[in-house]
Amino acid sequence: MTLAYSFKSAFQSLCREKWINILSIFTVASSLLIITLTAFFLYNVELVASHLPERFSLVAYLNDNISQEEVQGIIDTLQKRGDIAGLKYISKDDAIKELKQTLKDTRYILEGLDENPLSSSIEIRLKKDFVTSAAAKRISEEIKKVSGIDDVYYGEKIAEAIHLLKKSLQNMSIIIFVTISTGVVFVTYSTVKILFYRKKDEIEIIKLLGATKGFIRMPFLIEGGAIGFFGGILGIIGALLFYFAVTYRLSMVIPMLKTLVFPLEILILLPVTGIALGIVGSVIAIGRLKL
Repeated sequence: MTLAYSFKSAFQSLCREKWINILSIFTVASSLLIITLTAFFLYNVELVASHLPERFSLVAYLNDNISQEEVQGIIDTLQKRGDIAGLKYISKDDAIKELKQTLKDTRYILEGLDENPLSSSIEIRLKKDFVTSAAAKRISEEIKKVSGIDDVYYGEKIAEAIHLLKKSLQNMSIIIFVTISTGVVFVTYSTVKILFYRKKDEIEIIKLLGATKGFIRMPFLIEGGAIGFFGGILGIIGALLFYFAVTYRLSMVIPMLKTLVFPLEILILLPVTGIALGIVGSVIAIGRLKL
């Protein structure tokens, strides 16, 4: 009975004070839309960044005149390591072929070479969790100690750039979410506070009739959650319109935009986030008021 009354009271208040509630809903929707578009952007950047470690590799250069048995022994040793995702052996002949293919327009540079100056090598791909500057340096130093390996090259700056990109994306998403969420809470807080003062006479009457603080507060919590929920729904609509505009309209000019992915989890998370932030704003508002 109490809960039914609270929902009825909250619905009546939403309808009676429709303009201030509509304004609050659109303000919340705009804020949640910014969060959604930021998440959309970061999600797609993260998809690209997640594939970067797969392209990162170390190159172990082998000693000259090393036998095939020794090469196989090195490969077996490296495959036992838990930080290596894959290996690729490149012989001297394969290396010179790749170089000639790369320099096909300036192949004359290689003319006059009496012998192949390149070394056999093993291309080593690390697991994603180990693609950091510190880890790559440690692993390369350990691999250098393997008998038959002359030197190890690893792109220290590339590994560091990949690591910093992932960290920056995480930090950026946290900062934006906290900032915008604070704004949503403030909007709901202000709206509920105004609604409370507009219903002050009504609240005084039901207090005289013996209403508890929880009974009085519940409709405001529901109203704050409803503002957040409808704001979340409008935010989803805005985000989907933006997504279709980008992928179907702008992709005619920039075909690469067709590859953008809309995270479907947002369809559930946004209304839920709106409800949570709306209730938090309501709790702060009525918690600071004397009943």
